[in-house]
Amino acid sequence: MTKTSKTLFTENEKVLCFHGPLIYEAKVLQSDNVAAKGFQYFIHYKGWKQTWDEWVPESRVLKWTDANLEKQKTLRDLHSKKKAEKIATSGERSTEQKSTTRKRSRDTAEDTEEEYMKRMEIKIVIPDVLKGQLVDDWENVTKNQQLVTLPRKPNVTQLLHQFKKENTTKDKKEEQQVEEVIAGLKLYFNKALGSMLLYKFERHQYADIRKRYPKKEMSDIYGAEHLLRIFVQLPSLITYTNMDSHSIQILKAHLGQILDYMLKHQKTLFMNEYINADPGYVSLAKNN
Repeated sequence: MTKTSKTLFTENEKVLCFHGPLIYEAKVLQSDNVAAKGFQYFIHYKGWKQTWDEWVPESRVLKWTDANLEKQKTLRDLHSKKKAEKIATSGERSTEQKSTTRKRSRDTAEDTEEEYMKRMEIKIVIPDVLKGQLVDDWENVTKNQQLVTLPRKPNVTQLLHQFKKENTTKDKKEEQQVEEVIAGLKLYFNKALGSMLLYKFERHQYADIRKRYPKKEMSDIYGAEHLLRIFVQLPSLITYTNMDSHSIQILKAHLGQILDYMLKHQKTLFMNEYINADPGYVSLAKNN
């Protein structure tokens, strides 16, 4: 089987899956590799009737990990908070206003869900070769119990700096856009690494790195292997920004350029072989 034909999820695998603005426990019933769309998965949501079973793109399915369970909880709490705020706001108005507000709230909720589903269609196209890189990365860490050597060289900061240098332009506006995208991507990476991007087996390594380099940003420690993972998460992260559709299209274009750069320099940016974790580390990882 070639890298481009590998699937991230297997049949009967317990997963998490986006439906609307929230994430639910689910199971993969079938998978299909559609040439124009990539892998699609037929999902059953736990506790839901079979009539809700549906085909979803790979971008909506998440591995069952502590980080993604935390993400599920965060989104659920945020959704509950917004609902509570709406109820509190409507409670301050008169009966007549309440009636109008309830109607508008329903309309707004429908509009919000419709807009959300449109935003869920945000797709960052990861080249097939880099998808294979992601699968190999997952297998190395979760199945083979191996780790990325840290600190990485080049690290994320250096990688993005070299990308910018290789893609210089005389267009001042575009140059500013690239700088903003790079700054935003670094910010997302530093914030998301510990909560979304690590596999469970890597958490002791991460804790050790934070102790060894307390004053350094993680984008100065980690490299292409972990940066690539964030492109899987970005569609859902972008959904919760206030960016308009034009800004999203500009962002997608520049993110696509970064992925093309990573593909072009794959041999120098990514590790050829991961390191084997020592028995003591493996024991700690299993017991926590």
